[in-house]
Amino acid sequence: MNLRRLAPVCALLLLPLTSPAQQASRPFTAEAMLQLKQVSEPVLSPDGTQVVYNVRSIDLNANRGQLDLWSLDITQRDAAPRQLTTHPQNDYSAQWSRDGRWLYFLSSRSGSTQLWRLPAAGGEARQVTNLPLDVTSYQVSPAGSHLAVTLDVFADCNDLACTAQRLERTPEDSAQAYERLLVRHWDTWNDGRISQLFVLALDEPEAPVPVSAALDADVPSKPFGDASEYTFSPDGSKLVFSARVKGNSEAWSTNFDLYEVGIDGSGLRNLTENNPAWDTQPVFSPDGQWLAWRAMQRPGFEADRFHIMVANMRNGEQRALTAEWDRSVSSLAFSRDGRTLYVTADHLGQHPLWSVDVSSGKPTMLTGPGQVTGFSVGEKDIVLSVSSLKSPAELQALTLRGGNLRELPKMNAEALASLEMGEPEQFTFVGANDETVYGYVMKPAGFRAGQRYPVAFIVHGGPQVSFSNQWSYRWNPQTYAGAGYAVVFIDFHGSPGYGQAFTDSISQDWGGKPLEDLRLGLAAALENYDWLDDSRMCALGASYGGYMVNWIAGNWSEPFKCLVNHAGIFDTRSMAYTTEELWFVEWENGGAAHEAAARETADRWNPMNHVEKWDTPTLVVHGLKDYRVPYIQGLGTFTALQRRGIDSKLVIFPDENHWILRPSNSLRWHREVTGWLDRWIGRNAGAQNDAAD
Repeated sequence: MNLRRLAPVCALLLLPLTSPAQQASRPFTAEAMLQLKQVSEPVLSPDGTQVVYNVRSIDLNANRGQLDLWSLDITQRDAAPRQLTTHPQNDYSAQWSRDGRWLYFLSSRSGSTQLWRLPAAGGEARQVTNLPLDVTSYQVSPAGSHLAVTLDVFADCNDLACTAQRLERTPEDSAQAYERLLVRHWDTWNDGRISQLFVLALDEPEAPVPVSAALDADVPSKPFGDASEYTFSPDGSKLVFSARVKGNSEAWSTNFDLYEVGIDGSGLRNLTENNPAWDTQPVFSPDGQWLAWRAMQRPGFEADRFHIMVANMRNGEQRALTAEWDRSVSSLAFSRDGRTLYVTADHLGQHPLWSVDVSSGKPTMLTGPGQVTGFSVGEKDIVLSVSSLKSPAELQALTLRGGNLRELPKMNAEALASLEMGEPEQFTFVGANDETVYGYVMKPAGFRAGQRYPVAFIVHGGPQVSFSNQWSYRWNPQTYAGAGYAVVFIDFHGSPGYGQAFTDSISQDWGGKPLEDLRLGLAAALENYDWLDDSRMCALGASYGGYMVNWIAGNWSEPFKCLVNHAGIFDTRSMAYTTEELWFVEWENGGAAHEAAARETADRWNPMNHVEKWDTPTLVVHGLKDYRVPYIQGLGTFTALQRRGIDSKLVIFPDENHWILRPSNSLRWHREVTGWLDRWIGRNAGAQNDAAD
């Protein structure tokens, strides 16, 4: 093996969350994780003094999450977070009016999701919209006179009442007929509705004007699109939004374009028709001169590099602002003076905030280790939500003059002070193609020098995502560290944040360079961290990570005593015909499923072709409402295991999709997974298996 001595990335080492005086009393668990407050979507007031943000808490008894709005005065050092809403129903997605008088938000407190607002000076919340359909997202116009809202409607209905009445009608039979893809998406079958963009005047909120109805397109995109996909012009006369025309190619097309339209629905025009790839998240400079957005160059590739485009709205000229910056931008916002764009982008196992000069395109990194999960730009400060491997998202403030970054009061400080966390460390090694690859190791809670610990070797999904210095409520390494396991995870070839060529390299090579990186990365960790027990290791993964677990089972099972496969691909050939977003499998296989080259690629990296070599005990988990990786993939895996007489277990969640989200189901998932590790590589694994035999 072409290994050099492990190189710790000292500048990115993660410091302990608590001081030595704070003695942790218990290890971190999934139960403890679900009791934490989840902070998101910080929004600064126009005067820059107050930040309002979402806080999600879990009610385990009710088996549901609760969203409320909280606020914090960032100008006062001793200020404490203050809860703004306490209604039993969810309140979320706050936006300020430009004059700072009103705080708008979405709420389901009326029985459906509608827009509400609170007076900033104090008082009761009042309902703004009373539409017959749920409001799924919104934007407030700069002058505060209009609202843009999105609603799911039947395209052939002339008004909202028609859609509402059709939804209430009892059908004569249960059949659903389709003449084009997509027939289902993520976890929902297509019932004929599309998401359309409407504009309504605040003084006449019950008369929304459809402004995207001329397009056969969802605005925002499904399944995870939001209000960042459309924006008002600074003068409030127009909207710019991102949309992909469905037609017959929706399932394999990534051609999203930006459209401009008047708030009365007139003058619809395509601003980016020359780009056949993805254009999205438009933002205007405050003076309206510049429109910036994220754009890809290659059609059909969802993991292409998102670079920044800017258009001069006075003369229509467009230019690529960050053509030379080899990072993919995931969000962006203008500074108050319009000279700078603030963006986030993956970078070497971190996800920091950057500034990009609008004139030159020069990027400058503004924050250090961790993942910036959201930010709001003011005149003097930027408020960010930042997470890491040792902390869920908490608020920080970056002073624009001087660049001072300061922590704001934490929502979870008290809860985490009583929990013992695993210590993570980033490392590098020489991977496939003799290229530098990054990974992390994490010590178990209660680590003692001189002891060796069983290893949870986690393989990330995506595959073009980074398993980096971030917090997760689904695959959190701390839950394994808290259960007494050391954790190793690798950003193998295909991961973003290391240059687009590194990301591209996994396509049509699913079982090649990524597997080599995993082998070399695990070997590097074992060589340099003597507390890792190479005789007790289990590999775990979900989605592509689950695919890789199946691939490992037939091509590299020797080091592992057990495997865990969540929502993993078993048969790449059938996957190409049964998943919903075909652009993904078609790019990864090099063509449509029926084409010879794509068939050859799918067969080359098909785990099903290596079942005869499987011999490792495997836990298989799947959600029945998973349409991204349909449950037949998990069932095929389990059938193969059982037919070969391999110790195996299948856990099905009938009410879950690609992710296990309900609190009670999440706890069951964690118990099943850690129980499987305990059985095969835990301290009593040998005795338990002898007894079972």
